[in-house]
Amino acid sequence: MKTKLVLWGNNANEERVLIAMELRPELNQVGMWLFPEAIATDEFAQQLFDEWRESKEVPFPEGFTYQEQELTMTESLLPDDIKVERGDIVQRAQAEWHFIVLSSKLKEAYHSELEDLKERVERLEEFDEGVWDNLKGFWDKVQNQVRERNLFRDHIDSLRENTNHLFDRMKELRKRMDDEFSKQSKETMQVFMGTLEEVEKKIKEGLRLQSVFDELKRLQRDYRDAKMTRDHRSKVWDRLDAAFKAVKERRFGGEASRDDSPLMRIKRRYEGLIEAIEKMDRSIQRDRDDLHFQHKKIATTDGQLEAQIRQAKIKMIEERINSKEEKLKEMVHTRTELESRMEQLEQREAKQAEKERLAVAKEQAKEKIAEQIKHQNAAMEEIADKLEKAADSITPTEEEPVAEEPVVEEPAAEEPKEEEAPAPKKAKGKKKSSLIETITEKVEDAVEDAIDTAKAVAEVISDKVEDAIEDLTEDDEEEKKD
Repeated sequence: MKTKLVLWGNNANEERVLIAMELRPELNQVGMWLFPEAIATDEFAQQLFDEWRESKEVPFPEGFTYQEQELTMTESLLPDDIKVERGDIVQRAQAEWHFIVLSSKLKEAYHSELEDLKERVERLEEFDEGVWDNLKGFWDKVQNQVRERNLFRDHIDSLRENTNHLFDRMKELRKRMDDEFSKQSKETMQVFMGTLEEVEKKIKEGLRLQSVFDELKRLQRDYRDAKMTRDHRSKVWDRLDAAFKAVKERRFGGEASRDDSPLMRIKRRYEGLIEAIEKMDRSIQRDRDDLHFQHKKIATTDGQLEAQIRQAKIKMIEERINSKEEKLKEMVHTRTELESRMEQLEQREAKQAEKERLAVAKEQAKEKIAEQIKHQNAAMEEIADKLEKAADSITPTEEEPVAEEPVVEEPAAEEPKEEEAPAPKKAKGKKKSSLIETITEKVEDAVEDAIDTAKAVAEVISDKVEDAIEDLTEDDEEEKKD
């Protein structure tokens, strides 16, 4: 949006005048120059239109009239005695300039807030999470105004440059803090590792295992409160867990340190928690009975001192009950969480068992079908052998000799007649051989059909089992994602 406007108009004397107007956003004012036509040459007017409106310097001739007024949305920018042909241009400029003024005020407000943040950042000697959050919140507000297009590009560039400078300073402080924290974390890890090394020596010696176990529990409590990086924390935990398992193995044998399933571990923890809840309930009930007794006795107390003592006891019992009830509430909440986790693990183990059962069924089906195919092949081969032997016994190996007829000389005039070879036996042998071959081929076809059928059944069964296993696997993966 431009902050300068040039147009022609007429004054009260109907004289043509050149009007030049400029907005000063920081002052919320509009300056106006009126140039009579006598001094507003075509060259000067063109300079105003082409150069002055683009914020370039243009020398003004003498003889102009200057006035300024505050920018408002209700009053016109032009005096009443000045008329222009395109009044809509002036009204449009007035609306745009009002927006420019508001945007400038918003920019100034953000610059003022940014200056306060700058002072706070410059005073910091170490990273401050609160100042970082304030800086992020400030930039989020600026970004929101950018999306709403309530700030101009030059406003945004100025705010971004200054804000980035503060972010760089905060990142530098945070890196310094992270380096210092990493250094302290390493020292804390080394302290834990040194203590665990001494504990591991005691475990190998096998002496005072109960005190070693108590020391490990103390280390575990210290571990929970220690401030370390994720990598250092993981290393300490792995060694601490291994030490616990080694102590259990020394005290109770190898079975005690064996890794049980997650479900079994949670069940043992759940059973112990239920027992602890029952003990807590009984303890609270005893305190309530004691409280009732003290209230009953205080009503019949004679001396003031005794009454004060009983009142103090009542207060202690009430505080004890409140503390135990708060602990019981936490235990009940933990019980609910464990019940939910046990239910999930039971469902997961049930699906795993079903998956294994289907896998076993698949293998058994394959073995059974393979065995059936093997027996069928053996039976078919035996049948084929018998048929071949039967065919060999029926089919003659050599043609029976045919008796020779005596040669009788005939007169030359007559052509000799061809004698047909007696072949009834030979024809019969061929017929029997063809029959046997046909039977053999049909048997072989039946064998191949049976084998193909068995293979098809095996493939169908295998596909169904695999589909079931895939469904269970997909359900299991979805549970893990949840």
